[in-house]
Amino acid sequence: MAGPLPPGVAVRVCAAGVLDAVLHRGRSLKAELATALPGLSDPRDRALVEAICFAALRHRPRYEAALAAWMPRPLPRRDASLRALLYAGFAQLDPLALPAHAALAATVEAARASGRQHQAGLVNALLRRAQRDGLPAAPPDAAWPEWLRAQVRADWGDATATEIFAAGAAQAPTWLRVNRRRESVDGYAARLREAGVDAQACDGLPDALRIDAPVAPATLPGFAAGDASVQDAAAQRVADVLSPTPGARVLDACAAPGGKSAHLLERDPSLRMTAIDLDPRRLRRVAETHARLGVGQDADLRAADAAATATWWDGVPFVAILLDAPCSATGIVRRQPDVLLHRRPSDVAALVALQARLLDALWPLLAPGGRLVYATCSILAAENEDQVAGFLARTPDAVALPLDDTFGRDTGHGRQRLPGEQGMDGFFYAALGHAPG
Repeated sequence: MAGPLPPGVAVRVCAAGVLDAVLHRGRSLKAELATALPGLSDPRDRALVEAICFAALRHRPRYEAALAAWMPRPLPRRDASLRALLYAGFAQLDPLALPAHAALAATVEAARASGRQHQAGLVNALLRRAQRDGLPAAPPDAAWPEWLRAQVRADWGDATATEIFAAGAAQAPTWLRVNRRRESVDGYAARLREAGVDAQACDGLPDALRIDAPVAPATLPGFAAGDASVQDAAAQRVADVLSPTPGARVLDACAAPGGKSAHLLERDPSLRMTAIDLDPRRLRRVAETHARLGVGQDADLRAADAAATATWWDGVPFVAILLDAPCSATGIVRRQPDVLLHRRPSDVAALVALQARLLDALWPLLAPGGRLVYATCSILAAENEDQVAGFLARTPDAVALPLDDTFGRDTGHGRQRLPGEQGMDGFFYAALGHAPG
């Protein structure tokens, strides 16, 4: 097809390309979207690509079952991109429920635009069957690899595990964190209402607004200017756990992309913030986040291995240390459904070892009377309760500090929120301090 693609066709081609990279080449959904979306000028088109990709990955087992039932033989490997386009088409019909005629027509044209003119009829026939017959059901745990499914059941029991699997397949609300240096939560909620967006404040979340209908953040009033950020409420609560004293020296040890350090600085610009990340490119994102929000002008941003403290620490203790540790991301499957495609058992073992290394290295940097917060977006006991228990067993001068039940379920040495509880992501929090005496 010569010349620019019609917008509707371009959206389907873009979505299929992202899905092909994620499903068949092991790429990260977040990274692929970051590369692909700037090619679409209309924010509504970018939002639709995201919606199609997330829906297709969440409901992948249903679409696999449909192709297995409706095709006489499996698609060969050379047709991987066609499979991705079909998934994009199925997602438009169920669960997105887009107008069927437009969705079918644009997806068939996307097949032609992608050099698959000879398969456009097949795409049309399969999408029409999905429209007519509906797509098959699949159990909530079908998208989870067997080893991970078994681990979640072992950690949480069958009933709770089933709830976790169901939450992972659901669309998450959009949580905003209002930059209260610029706007009150009520004031920003009023601006959203004027823009036709319904947002709800929630008890116990002083900076948060919840939006249940899908929304493109870039279209929100003042978003580009830093009046608000997208951050799940569970992640916002990290600031409540750390709760540094005014003007305290604070370390964010795994800082990218900068949301948590920015939140702390929005609450208290007097904090003396050091933010570290191993990847210089990701550290630039911290700087960009701070700049958009108008915070952190004096923050010390360092590209370094947080555990190799001899290479970056000046010997002055920190009153508050945040270790938002690298983890399996099993608590945010609804936001990163490709986790279920890419995660391997060996990954968890490697992450557990890294988390322990970071805890052991950072503990000596904590000032007397200070607080180290260990947090993950995991639901696995090995990364959370067991990790903290192991640290306490080998660190006699450390104790777990109490956290109330607003942070989730008591695990013994911390609090665990499971995915979907109060509309939030799965998150683990532990607060550590020096033992008395």
